[in-house]
Amino acid sequence: MKNSYRFFNNSACEYFPCHTTTHPEAFNCLFCFCPLYLQKDCGGNFQMRGQVKDCSACKLPHHPKGYDYILKKLKETMGKGKGTGEAL
Repeated sequence: MKNSYRFFNNSACEYFPCHTTTHPEAFNCLFCFCPLYLQKDCGGNFQMRGQVKDCSACKLPHHPKGYDYILKKLKETMGKGKGTGEAL
């Protein structure tokens, strides 16, 4: 995929890829840190380990369509007046 405001692949990063993938060329690094991390219902594949949200199995922000999903989810959250009150 071509780098743009929706997709950025940083194969030069020393941590690339930060999650296991069979398609490194389609790995989106735009959201290196997921903006949905603090949301209780982020829609991603995570596990709670005590009080810690473990997102190591989640590839949602790194999917080529991750940008669209994250923006939609943030707009839904903001539209409902939710924010830090809905955090873990």
